[in-house]
Amino acid sequence: MQIYLYNTLTRKKEEFKPINPNEVTIYSCGPTVYKDATIGNMRTNIFQDVLRRMLKYNGYKIKHAMNITDVGHLVSDGDEGEDKMIKSAREEHKTPLEIAEYYTKRFFNDLKDLNIELPEIICKATDHIPEMLEYVEELEKNGYAYETSTAIYFDISKLDKYPVLSNLNLEEQKAGARVQIDKEKRNPYDFALWIKAPENHIMKWDSKYGPSYPGWHIECSAMGQKYLGEQFDIHTGGIDLIPTHHENEIAQSKGKCGKIPAHYWLHGEYLLIDGKKMSKSLNNVYLIKDIKEKGYDPLVYKLFCYSSHYRNKINFTWEGIEATKKSLERLKSSYKIHKEGKDELTEKDKQELKNLEEKFHLAINDDMNMPQALSYVWETAKYEKKSPEIAKLLKKFDQILRTKNRRTKKPNTKPTTRN
Repeated sequence: MQIYLYNTLTRKKEEFKPINPNEVTIYSCGPTVYKDATIGNMRTNIFQDVLRRMLKYNGYKIKHAMNITDVGHLVSDGDEGEDKMIKSAREEHKTPLEIAEYYTKRFFNDLKDLNIELPEIICKATDHIPEMLEYVEELEKNGYAYETSTAIYFDISKLDKYPVLSNLNLEEQKAGARVQIDKEKRNPYDFALWIKAPENHIMKWDSKYGPSYPGWHIECSAMGQKYLGEQFDIHTGGIDLIPTHHENEIAQSKGKCGKIPAHYWLHGEYLLIDGKKMSKSLNNVYLIKDIKEKGYDPLVYKLFCYSSHYRNKINFTWEGIEATKKSLERLKSSYKIHKEGKDELTEKDKQELKNLEEKFHLAINDDMNMPQALSYVWETAKYEKKSPEIAKLLKKFDQILRTKNRRTKKPNTKPTTRN
């Protein structure tokens, strides 16, 4: 059955055709582990999990890499401010390593609570400094990078087109702080590949540029290429990563090997809180632990996310979570009733169930249309006759939903491949 995905790169829904007909390669931007991931962050992880499960449902083998950013992500997405890890370490009176280990563990606990399957490859930025340095040096050799007194920058003027994902007109963009941060930059939108560290900077490595540390964007380019090659099938992340991080990943890849790294770029939309953007100033930043503390199973939140397409904004309210809790209870109850049912199915019944199964499959293959897929799950759950065969079909649907049977495997944050 054909699979269709909306590709941010081409701005249209396309038939999915993997590079390798038997295996799909995916790179996902993981967390910057300086604080807890929010439920908004987790919405992105939920859509990425559905992608994995949908591809497996269609018989594909998966090779999926996800990074852990434990250095290089500045407090601004431009080239200004201090590293988020160092800022958090100072505020919490811990070392950057302690901060990274603490929040990485909490991140994986949240994934477990949501029954999110782990990628085959989990790679930490600090374990790949040599690969990043090699990448920067290659860009410099190819004429796409230049050195200033503060950093090594990528020269966007050398590209045939920039940007390509966000489709912004740079001439129309107002100059902000990012533009003013280094007067040695050749172009206002050149971005830092490698940053020369001040003397008192905690996280720094020796290089031909002196004591220094990586920029945020270079890690994903270096690790994506190391584990998945110069080109892979799918790159995922939140919609906020399009105009800066993913744009610059593409630029770096074009500068190093002349290729856009991924064929398909998938992005999840924002989660709103009571119709507003999540922010500390509004006191509406929620974590998975907040959902648990209010007495809800985190899987309720997962089912809640399925009520809206991943490319649409979704509005979180506690009333919505309460309603979803009741829906999940009804779904589990329906499964149990069907499992214990004694009704005999006619050929007509079997054909109707087969049709529902096919409609479900078509829905998940249509750019992961979970609201549509859920409608067929409910139609199956409410089927008038009660039979173990219907319970079996609901269990098959749960290969995608995963609203029960949490994983128990512990994450290995060393760069490993589990095929």
